[in-house]
Amino acid sequence: MSSPLLRGPRWADLRLHRTALWTAGGLIVFAAALTGYFRWAAETYPEALDGCGIGPCENTFLGFASAQDLLNEYMSNASVAFLLLPLMIGAFVAGPMTGRELEAGLHRLAWTQSVTPARWLASKLTVAATLGTAGTLALMGVFQLGASGILGRWNLSWSDRGVYEATGPTLVAYCLLAVAVGALTGLLVRRTLLAMSLTGLVTGGVLLAFGSMRWDLFPVSTVSGRASGTPLHYTMHGLPQNSLIMDTGVHNAAGERFIAGQCSPGQMANFPCPSDTRITGWYAEFHPHSHFWYVQLVETGIVLALAAAATYAAFRVLRRRTP
Repeated sequence: MSSPLLRGPRWADLRLHRTALWTAGGLIVFAAALTGYFRWAAETYPEALDGCGIGPCENTFLGFASAQDLLNEYMSNASVAFLLLPLMIGAFVAGPMTGRELEAGLHRLAWTQSVTPARWLASKLTVAATLGTAGTLALMGVFQLGASGILGRWNLSWSDRGVYEATGPTLVAYCLLAVAVGALTGLLVRRTLLAMSLTGLVTGGVLLAFGSMRWDLFPVSTVSGRASGTPLHYTMHGLPQNSLIMDTGVHNAAGERFIAGQCSPGQMANFPCPSDTRITGWYAEFHPHSHFWYVQLVETGIVLALAAAATYAAFRVLRRRTP
């Protein structure tokens, strides 16, 4: 006996979009296999072949000096690709799942089969949210498989765009937001291509906005020390390893901050600084690695609130446009 969760409009959605679902599943399996192979190769052939260093090599591993270099480059590009995942999910919900049905009038058939408009929309949201979340978590697991040995080294840092999203709950929240925005946009414009474009624009705008401001969502930590010598000499200490530095500089006895080298001794030209200013210390504002989860949880909460608001708006639009 089939599960009640897979009856009615939910089963119809799965059947209607089964080709896209099989394609997405196949891509996840392919990504897992490719990442697993690169990880195995990096552990088996970590050094450059024939002692080859920087520059052209006669014998290479798929065009790279070593399998480790290939894995590093592959994971760096894969982390950036994760930023496209919410856009693709949102575009699919706005276009094939919602906009196309409304544009072609197929929704009227469903509404005459003992399916209320609210249930019709709820089924689409639950199916898209469930499958989107499952696929996202699977891809995040694949990313961990490849990056677990090199994260924090080479060219992958926990605070980088893409890496940050792929290693925390924020990416799932963005995918849920994309589902809600896609449904809302599809209901508003009722045109497949236009709905997909607008959903990508809105979702991408939210991703870009939070990527620019996320490190302002949680207070920074600050370390400081004394500066001495002529010319000015100081060495920053007390910074935890692998920290994200937000601001550095020097200050005078009153606590006024300046760019290092801006004020005397050794004053730089064309900087507005009193000639008698005496630098007494240095400072650094930073986010230690421990702030990662604080920022993730704050950002996830905000994005989920936006997703809930978009979902509520979608049902309100549906109610007003339903006879």
